[in-house]
Amino acid sequence: MKFIRENPVFKLSLGLCPTLAVTNTLENALGMGVATFIVLFASNIIISVLKEYIPESIKMPIFMVVIATFVTLIQMALHALFPGLYQQLGIYVPLIVVNCLILTRVDIFAYQSKVVSAVKDALEMGVGFIFALALLGTIREILGQGTIFGQNVLGETYLPINVLLLPAGAFLTLGFVLAFFNSRRLLK
Repeated sequence: MKFIRENPVFKLSLGLCPTLAVTNTLENALGMGVATFIVLFASNIIISVLKEYIPESIKMPIFMVVIATFVTLIQMALHALFPGLYQQLGIYVPLIVVNCLILTRVDIFAYQSKVVSAVKDALEMGVGFIFALALLGTIREILGQGTIFGQNVLGETYLPINVLLLPAGAFLTLGFVLAFFNSRRLLK
């Protein structure tokens, strides 16, 4: 289970800003995870295909243009198709451009690999990122609100742990998840 062993959030500590910022609900977490996955997947393919034509001296600006193009397309699609989610994610959608997960994988993997390897890496890292965000979003929404996708799952008498919906709650949840994974030796 490489998406856990080499998880971009839990093992590599990549993409922590959106991870901590938007995982207060499962819907937000999945929205950000899928948007980031699509950008990572498409960027890895394009950079791997064009790597022979990208001079080392200007690779970073070219990476940024490619990534920004896909982020813009995702942003427009979210705005048109999922306006509520687009509002909830806010500034974090355009900030996918500078997500260290995407920049790192494009630079150290896609730029130096064949297309098939770049696609495989994007799938593994992207699925791992979605898994991490979904897990944190699920825990925070259930314990912080007693709901999942806005539907009450813990009953009317449940007293929510409101701190889990705040930024501090994101850090606490991440810490407990990391402690759990480390205690089970899932992150090698």
